[in-house]
Amino acid sequence: MSGKVVHFEIPFDDGDRARSFYRDAFGWRINEMPEMDYTIVVTGPVDDTGMSSEPGYIGGGMMQRGEAAAPVVTIDVDSIDDALQKIESLGGKTVAPRSPVGTMGFAAYFRDSEGNLMGLWESAPQG
Repeated sequence: MSGKVVHFEIPFDDGDRARSFYRDAFGWRINEMPEMDYTIVVTGPVDDTGMSSEPGYIGGGMMQRGEAAAPVVTIDVDSIDDALQKIESLGGKTVAPRSPVGTMGFAAYFRDSEGNLMGLWESAPQG
C-alpha cells in the first residue's frame, strides 16, 4: 500500500462558475465528462496517456456538491476492501464502498475518526 495522496476533488454548486474560476485563477486544464457528471482537473504536465509526467504533481476532479460538501483528499491503497475494514476497526465509517471507475481502477469514500470525508483509490490490475 502506498498511502500516497493521489487525487483531490472539489465540490461545486455552479459547475460553470467553478470551472471558470480554477481555469482562470490557476491555469488548470478542465475537461468536462458529462456522461459521468464529473470534471477532470489537470494541474500540471501529463504524458501521452494523461498521467502525471512530473513527480509530485497531483490532478483531481470536480463534481456537484452532495455527500462531499468540502474538498476531498484521495489516498492510494492496494485493496479498498482491506483498507475499509481497517478504517472501520479504527473508528472510521464507509460512506461509499468500492466501485469501478471505467477501466482505470476503483474508488470508495469513508469518514475518518474526525468526521472528514476522504477518498480511496485502487488501481486496476495491469495486464
